Amino acid sequence: MDRSTNLDIEELKMTREQYILATQQNNLPRTENAQLYPVGIYGWRKRCLYFFVLLLLVTMIVNLAMTIWILKVMNFTVDGMGNLRVTKKGIRLEGISEFLLPLYVKEIHSRKDSPLVLQSDRNVTVNARNHMGQLTGQLTIGADAVEAQCKRFEVRASEDGRVLFSADEDEITIGAEKLKVTGTEGAVFGHSVETPHIRAEPSQDLRLESPTRSLIMEAPRGVQVSAAAGDFKATCRKELHLQSTEGEIFLNAETIKLGNLPTGSFSSSSPSSSSSRQTVYELCVCPSGKLYLSPAGVGSTCQSSSNICLWS
Repeated sequence: MDRSTNLDIEELKMTREQYILATQQNNLPRTENAQLYPVGIYGWRKRCLYFFVLLLLVTMIVNLAMTIWILKVMNFTVDGMGNLRVTKKGIRLEGISEFLLPLYVKEIHSRKDSPLVLQSDRNVTVNARNHMGQLTGQLTIGADAVEAQCKRFEVRASEDGRVLFSADEDEITIGAEKLKVTGTEGAVFGHSVETPHIRAEPSQDLRLESPTRSLIMEAPRGVQVSAAAGDFKATCRKELHLQSTEGEIFLNAETIKLGNLPTGSFSSSSPSSSSSRQTVYELCVCPSGKLYLSPAGVGSTCQSSSNICLWS
């Protein structure tokens, strides 16, 4: 009785286990025919990824090396780079500097122990503009000329600041104590010249000349020509006029000579040989105002019908 009972219990256990196993097998998904997909990158994609990572690493190393080289060459420091230094007063440049684009500054100063040099292969131009950006002044230094375009140009003395030279649209003023012209041709004036005094160097001659036109000197209270240690000479090609409308012409000299005057003829009873020894002449005036010489005689030898007066 006991043995049969034990067999029944064991059979029940086996039947229960088989039922559980059968139930679990029905609940589990069947994966016998399922496809397995690999996880990750394989093949040529993996090789391309490694190549791009290596290329990026090389590029970063080259950029880092170039950056370090540029910092070394340009001499970058905390205060600036190269010849450029940033200070509290502004920017300081040491040595030779080149600017390829326009430079806008308020003031440019050089060191106390060195001059300021602006150099260019072509022209050096300095422009001044107003608040609207319009050009008000320009200074151009070129290979052939120095040009200044402004309303008024002035040159002042360094000591007292007085104007030595000024020019505008209306007039040009020279404020120096002495104007010295060292050219061989002198000074050429196209129009009138107004000055209180014209003087040459102590060892040089003063010459006023008009090659193709007339030379006129006028003054409301008189014109004075003085040669303290030399001769005064007035030369012209045609006529020399000395005219006084209200006063007189006064010639005050120890000797007054009128050279190259024509000599008129005079017939006298004396032999002809005496005319060759004639040393005294009479100054005669024609009705036209022309002067000529006539051999002096006992009386006046001037004749209004002289050939010299007829041809004048």
